[in-house]
Amino acid sequence: MTNLINEAFSQTAELVMKALGELVADGTFPEEPIPAFIEEIPADPKNGDVSTNAAMVCARPFRNNPRVIAQKIADKINLEGSCFEKCEVAGPGFINFFYSPKWYAQVIKSVLGEKENYGKTDMGKGKRVLVEFVSANPTGPMHIGNARGGAIGDCLAAVLEKAGYEVEREFYVNDAGNQIEKFGKSLSLRYMQICSEAGQAVAAKGLSIEDFCKEIYGENGSTEQFPMPEDVYLGMDIIAHAKSFYDKFGSEAAEKSEEERRRALVDFALPINIEGLHRDLEKYRITYDTWFRESTLHNDGSVNEIIEKLKASGHTYEQDGALWFRTTDFGDEKDRVLVRENGIPTYLVPDIAYHYNKLAVRKFDKAVDIFGADHHGYIARIKASMTALGVDEKKLDIVIMQMVRLVRNGEAYKLSKRSGKAITLNTLLDEIPIDAARFFFNLREPNSQFDFDLDLAVSESSQNPVYYVQYAHARICSVLKKLREEGIEVMPFNEADAAVLESAEEKEIIKLLANLPNVINESAKNYDPAKVTKYAIDLATLFHKFYNSCRIKGEEQAVMQARLSLSLAVKQVIANILDMLKITCPESM
Repeated sequence: MTNLINEAFSQTAELVMKALGELVADGTFPEEPIPAFIEEIPADPKNGDVSTNAAMVCARPFRNNPRVIAQKIADKINLEGSCFEKCEVAGPGFINFFYSPKWYAQVIKSVLGEKENYGKTDMGKGKRVLVEFVSANPTGPMHIGNARGGAIGDCLAAVLEKAGYEVEREFYVNDAGNQIEKFGKSLSLRYMQICSEAGQAVAAKGLSIEDFCKEIYGENGSTEQFPMPEDVYLGMDIIAHAKSFYDKFGSEAAEKSEEERRRALVDFALPINIEGLHRDLEKYRITYDTWFRESTLHNDGSVNEIIEKLKASGHTYEQDGALWFRTTDFGDEKDRVLVRENGIPTYLVPDIAYHYNKLAVRKFDKAVDIFGADHHGYIARIKASMTALGVDEKKLDIVIMQMVRLVRNGEAYKLSKRSGKAITLNTLLDEIPIDAARFFFNLREPNSQFDFDLDLAVSESSQNPVYYVQYAHARICSVLKKLREEGIEVMPFNEADAAVLESAEEKEIIKLLANLPNVINESAKNYDPAKVTKYAIDLATLFHKFYNSCRIKGEEQAVMQARLSLSLAVKQVIANILDMLKITCPESM
């Protein structure tokens, strides 16, 4: 798990502290505590590769000009055995260090030696993290928000794994509560419509579901003949389930009670929907470790247990026949109902039980949820409940994800041709490549809104970021193939030969390669996979720039081999990133 930039930072601090110690010992500076100073990468490469403000923070205790202090430190520093070839004083007192050829060679050696493991870190130290994402209601198909949530959640889980965490992916199946009641009501109403005299007459024709809907409900999906109340699902998938149930069982369920009919319809349709969620997500290259059903929390007594635990915490009270959770004790804007006056728990209770299960029962060190922007106010309630239950609320992190606007020809685009409302994950993946979907949805940090350009996603041009990155990999493969055809093979990497990599383009790429472990750590720490996609684009950009500026074939042997080794290192890192994001890594395009 090499991190040569961090090692350079550590060496910088050690070199400066050693020099300061000698300067204090010989009486140049007074014996005063050394204030904390920083090491950083300068914005301008002309100012070195690592810079420190040590001299400036020492100005007050040493009662001296920072520029003078910096020069005395620089004069005292011995770079022998370090990763630097020189250090200089600049500006008001910065000390700037410049990497030696040995450091650049070590980066290439590390990438080629560690191969698919390059970039991994031990930041997570094996802590167990549960990432829950998508968790779409199983009452209908997944929409465009789930498409973004799926890409963000799956790629974030991969980043956390690279950063040394033990990660599990989980889908929370909301198979209980109000949405299932609404699902059953919707199915029952549609089924009874089909069982009517007019409905049976159309059903007998054996039409496709599209044609069936047109004939029974009108060309535009009108429900004038069969009106529906507002508190139901109106999607074609509901009609399709009701029709399939009718085709299999006929009208016998029409004679049953409303409760029995709804239960039969839900038992028939819900497994089909859940299977569809599995299928669509696997198509999207997402595989979960666990599909956790809400119903288990009701069936095993967890919901009732949580109610009793919250009562015992002293943060509940009864009012108007309902049980309330005093979330205002924890900064919420108002208290929340836990159990209604009819004795039925609100949706909040199983959600609290679920998060308690994650952190207190299954004992994950961290639980990460990917939530839509409409759940922003929900965060305080869940964190408050954890605190009331004696669970450290800092173990729960919630990533807020904004919606995405699909754009085609510069205008908002709706994929649903019937209703203009439902843009499903499956429909999206029929429109654009899966590679583009996974990459594009991670182009911006989760809490930012952006336009998803459908035309750009399918274009084969340098303007398409995923194509641009994939093309860099394919381009390297093409170079290697052509050279092999001419009898030229890549020789084992020779650190001494790497000294010929002197151009700004070559050094820039190598420094970026060295930074991958830090990018992984930052991405994991901030729960932002976009840092990795941006890194991939930057690396591809630098390689294309290098390819156009630094000839490989036809150069003298040492230069050619060094540049081939550098190209192999770039190829390896691009492959590592695309593999992590579950994006294909073509060898030809």
